[in-house]
Amino acid sequence: MKGLILVGGYGTRLRPLTLTVPKPLVEFGNRPMILHQIEALANAGVTDIVLAVNYRPEVMVETLQKYEKEYGVNITFSVEEEPLDTAGPLKLAEKILKKDDSPFFVLNSDVICEYPFKELADFHKAHGGKGTIVATKVDEPSKYGVIVHDIATPNLIDRFVEKPKEFVGNRINAGIYILNPEVIDLIEMKPTSIEKETFPILVNEKSLYSFDLEGFWMDVGQPKDFLSGTVLYLESLAKKSPEKLTTGSNIVGNALIDPTAKISPLAKIGPNVVIGPNVTIGDGVRIERSVVLANSNIKEHSLVKSTIVGWNSTVGRWCRLEGVTVLGDDVNVKDEIYINGGKVLPHKSIATNVPQESIIM
Repeated sequence: MKGLILVGGYGTRLRPLTLTVPKPLVEFGNRPMILHQIEALANAGVTDIVLAVNYRPEVMVETLQKYEKEYGVNITFSVEEEPLDTAGPLKLAEKILKKDDSPFFVLNSDVICEYPFKELADFHKAHGGKGTIVATKVDEPSKYGVIVHDIATPNLIDRFVEKPKEFVGNRINAGIYILNPEVIDLIEMKPTSIEKETFPILVNEKSLYSFDLEGFWMDVGQPKDFLSGTVLYLESLAKKSPEKLTTGSNIVGNALIDPTAKISPLAKIGPNVVIGPNVTIGDGVRIERSVVLANSNIKEHSLVKSTIVGWNSTVGRWCRLEGVTVLGDDVNVKDEIYINGGKVLPHKSIATNVPQESIIM
């Protein structure tokens, strides 16, 4: 089987982290985001994975060659000369996706969930249509494009309603599909939207179905959602693989801590915290609902809450970081500094308070 991951551009929504590392390699739950997806595809029997990218960072090529060996898959970069939206990349990768008659998976690289690829493939085969969209239920359907089903045929999609004013359903497109190779014949080689241009054709042919996603789902392409997605991911680990979480007398709730991190027994960690390799946490530090990336140092008595601390950064003593603050790579926050919702670019030193949301360049 085959899979295509829509990686796209420069990850501008996740800056300042993506100024240093391409978005697919930013660690989510202490592993590069794309590794969660490659592993799930490989476990479902996928042997060919295409990454649809607007540019091809050399660092990504090296990392992915490592995964090819580890998971026994072939990973190909499909580089777009101009951004091709969400359907164009399928046409560009036609040679690989149509190399046999088996259906192929398509997924958005920002989506984190429990990836039910095996079940999805079985469901798709059973209904005999040309395409299946994974659907997730949301509390506020009016913010999304909503899937409306056919009355007579279970799971057959009748239409999509964009940002409905009145309730028509609460299932939305989760950004994961399985499609038969002939669907590529419906796509022209130009920037094209699969949601707006390809799927309506399949709906008219009564050949597009939806599959309900169990468990959590989040598009983690921006800092606020990256933190919310981390909470959901840790909850999922607590249910399915509690042995992966870290426990201890100074740990509250769900926390995932790399074994190489040095944490003072007088610090209090959690709930909903991920701490990367070689991080140092001092006495009296309090961290909650935050991600601390590799090689960072948080000094005594600082509070870090709803924050992403980038790689190689230092937070001084008696600081307070909150409000979806994001420190880029190699940021130095001096002692006794308050940052509320600041996005700090790499290699900066912060010596004055940042009381409201702003970008520190």
